[in-house]
Amino acid sequence: MPGSFDAIIRGHAQRGVILSARLVVLISGSGTLLQALLDACQDPAYGATVVAVGSDRTNAYGLQRAARAGVPTFTVRLRDFATREEWDAALTERVASYEPDLVISAGFLKLVGKRFLQAFGGRYINSHNSLLPAFPGIHAPRDALAYGVKVTGATLFVVDEGIDAGPIIAQVAVPVEENDTEETLTERIKVAERRQLVDVVGAMVRHGYTVRGRKVTIP
Repeated sequence: MPGSFDAIIRGHAQRGVILSARLVVLISGSGTLLQALLDACQDPAYGATVVAVGSDRTNAYGLQRAARAGVPTFTVRLRDFATREEWDAALTERVASYEPDLVISAGFLKLVGKRFLQAFGGRYINSHNSLLPAFPGIHAPRDALAYGVKVTGATLFVVDEGIDAGPIIAQVAVPVEENDTEETLTERIKVAERRQLVDVVGAMVRHGYTVRGRKVTIP
């Protein structure tokens, strides 16, 4: 059942000392959200380090961003496996090898399976470019414009077995302007989305968080 996690994740701040949480980031495209995290992690006080970046596409530009930052990369392509279950098992094994505290979907366009969620349930989060539960799926800005909403935004949530259906961690609103196109709205949402991802992930790793049912709490 979506939203059925029950997890307590301890923070990485102990007696005033900021330890570094291990982040694995999954991408499928240009990696602008990834870049925001890489930049934030340059500050030791942020409390996290990107230890690996993975993709389902060998040509994802985000892999080049990671390589320039000296971060290990890997690719696990769905088409290289006979079944989706085999792909999910391979992805799980590869991510687990980096011993992450938190796994972040930053524009990763593949749905993970049961094995992945069993391994990282409550520790796998995703950023989506709408105010969920409105407009799930890969065309959220287009769908928001078509519906005629006046406000949309971005949602950070804990991934479960549903499609953009997991417990919500944080949301940020972005007004829809009169002359917006899908492209202009998408770009404006990205700006707010990057800021939210960096701020909230930083708080999560430094202070910890709890997931009980559909409620996510950061102390």
